[in-house]
Amino acid sequence: MATLGLNQAERESMERFEAEVIAPSMSALVILDFWAEWCGPCKQLGPLLEKIAADYAAKGVKLVKVDVDQDKALAAQFQIQSIPTVYAIYQGQPVADLTNYRSEGQLVKAIDQLLGQLKIVPEGAAPKAEIEPLVAMGEQVLAEGDAARAASIFAQVRDLAPNDPAVLGGLARSLISAGQRDEAQALLDGLAPELAAKPELARARAALEVASAAPAADTSEIEARIAAQPDDLEARYELSGAYMAAGQRDQAADALLELIGRDREWNEGAARARFLQLLEAQGIGDSWSSAQRRRLSALLFT
Repeated sequence: MATLGLNQAERESMERFEAEVIAPSMSALVILDFWAEWCGPCKQLGPLLEKIAADYAAKGVKLVKVDVDQDKALAAQFQIQSIPTVYAIYQGQPVADLTNYRSEGQLVKAIDQLLGQLKIVPEGAAPKAEIEPLVAMGEQVLAEGDAARAASIFAQVRDLAPNDPAVLGGLARSLISAGQRDEAQALLDGLAPELAAKPELARARAALEVASAAPAADTSEIEARIAAQPDDLEARYELSGAYMAAGQRDQAADALLELIGRDREWNEGAARARFLQLLEAQGIGDSWSSAQRRRLSALLFT
């Protein structure tokens, strides 16, 4: 920024700006908040920006506050006409004007979009190109049935990418498959809200609910009840839970579809809800889930 004609104090202000804003913005998204002590709206917005910056620090977001009364030259350089004024700075350039976003939801949405568009990698985090093959390896090992080894792989990858949804979701599902449900529950419960809402974590929560549907048990007694009374829908629901707990997804899907076919509204649609939960646990884009969804559609609409 121009420093010609500035006094010593103003030069020092510009130097601080270079060190606190321009340099960090080469690799981080800097939220620049112009404010003043006498500004009421500034005092309302300031704590919200501080909270969001703290929540997003691990994602490469930094907050810098500029008091327009103390840094008049800097405010003039940015042609600040009113406060609060909030800019997002990346690689030394303003990339968004966040001034009109005053709620947490609005700001979070805008920052999420910027992080996605700019593909900012937090300092010290591994690039996505390095993480994706490791995630694929963990998923393959999990699919092959070695849940303990998959959990170990995902745990190591988590050290490189602590906030990657695919890594966290894979770790949670591996723990569930390895019988470590309490550990998976603790992992999912400890996630920040913006992470918990990601599809990869929703799938992991569905997997935990599926695994917890019922204790693994000998199904012969339940099957005998159904043979004696085919319309015992509660028994059919119990059977699906036992299959789910045992990891027998085909049998669980068949049992639930049979129940839905007999009474789709039974127990306020409990069977359909469990069926959809089973599909989500497998992954919405999974070929098995797609095939089962077609079976459900054929049942409901024919």
